[in-house]
Amino acid sequence: QELVPNTPTPVQPGEDKPVPVEIRPAPFAPFELAQKVLGSLLEVLLMGVIVIVFAIFLLIQREDLRDRLIRLIGAGRVQTTTQALDDAAQRLSRYLLAQLAVNAGFGLLVGIGLYFIGVPNPVLWGILALILRYIPYLGIWIAAILPAMMAFAVEPGWVKVPLVFGLYFGIDLLIWNFLEPMLYGTSTGTSPVAILIAAVFWTWLWGPVGLLLSTPLTVCVVVLGRYVPRLEFLSILLSDEPVLLPQTRFYQRMLAMDLEEATEVAEEFLKGKSLMELNDSVLVPALTLAEEDRHRGRLDAEHQQFIFQNTRLLVEDVSERSEELVAGNASTKPDAGETAERKAAEAIEAKKDPARTVVCIPARDEADEIASLMLEHLLVKRGISAKILSCASLAGECINQIKENGASIACIIAVPPFGYTNARYICRRLRQQFPELKLVALILTEKDVSEVKKRQPTLVVDEVGTSFQQAVNSIVSLIPGAPIASASIVAPVAN
Repeated sequence: QELVPNTPTPVQPGEDKPVPVEIRPAPFAPFELAQKVLGSLLEVLLMGVIVIVFAIFLLIQREDLRDRLIRLIGAGRVQTTTQALDDAAQRLSRYLLAQLAVNAGFGLLVGIGLYFIGVPNPVLWGILALILRYIPYLGIWIAAILPAMMAFAVEPGWVKVPLVFGLYFGIDLLIWNFLEPMLYGTSTGTSPVAILIAAVFWTWLWGPVGLLLSTPLTVCVVVLGRYVPRLEFLSILLSDEPVLLPQTRFYQRMLAMDLEEATEVAEEFLKGKSLMELNDSVLVPALTLAEEDRHRGRLDAEHQQFIFQNTRLLVEDVSERSEELVAGNASTKPDAGETAERKAAEAIEAKKDPARTVVCIPARDEADEIASLMLEHLLVKRGISAKILSCASLAGECINQIKENGASIACIIAVPPFGYTNARYICRRLRQQFPELKLVALILTEKDVSEVKKRQPTLVVDEVGTSFQQAVNSIVSLIPGAPIASASIVAPVAN
């Protein structure tokens, strides 16, 4: 390509000559720049003064505003409104006290650090750091610039300046990662992510003042979502309360094929509780959810195999380590040889005394068999021998195995929602074949045991239970001289 010179277009007669336009940068005007900076600062200060005056006015008129708010919401909801206001006031009070303690600790550590660095007036800079740290995210850097400038002016050089910034940043990093989550989380009931999102939102809405008030305003929003049903989503999104029950979390992790985290959920729940509570409150409800999804066609074969197989392994593992897990120590595992030796001794003892042998019969499928395994471990810890039949066994095969074992008690276990009919059929067959056999039906439902007993047709059994606690107590009552349960098995009874 060739460069062709741009020749000006000749002006036609009667046309105006084009006026050339030249863009030049404006000359530097220090007064105009200072005016813009001061204008921005005055705007921020003015907004701050307005907020302070508004807050003082609200505090002075708090009784009148409280009554008007109750009247606005409705006189029929006085109890809910009062509880919400008290909750918000307590959370804000705890937050302000926690923030004062954190900022005072920050100012103290900064003052001590600046003293050893050699910056003049370390007490002044510590007090200034305490005050400016009330400004989230930005206050620390404003507080660090002033002593850094002072250090540079007193002793020119670049040694103390990075030391000052490193001191501020290091102390703030430690407090932000360790101290603040512990204090702010328990005082405000708001998650750390919610505080960060709220800081961005309120800053975008109200500027620097919104950044300063972001946490108190978010606490009020969380309390509002807690007591107003239509705004419950705000509490779910912003609060630090767990939104999933342990059984739902356990089942969700099993669906995700994450056995490690599912085991952590079970172990965390077991701390300070009992193996019986873990079975009744976490494992059985999770199996119920799996059964519902399986019968509705929502659970494919791969997930079914993973959930049932690994739940069985988890039951075996947690039962062996229940004492350590209840005490909060999950690092110690029993010796495999010792466990096998104990089970062998229990089997020999059971043969000597058939009256202390219980046959656990799954009512329908694999979930019932896993629940039978849970019951077996609970009975073994009571010193009662138990034998589990396969869920694939027919009623006739169950009768033959009971004859061979010579057991005096049979427990039929059913996990909802579809095991009741099978359990009733097995109980009727066993009663016809063994009139002297003690029968216990364990229907693991959330309903009260009285509702299960009223269900028609009724279960032809001696005892009915809807939890492992009730089933174990019923079996113990049918065995003369049965030992009392250890503390790691039975849940503590409230006084």
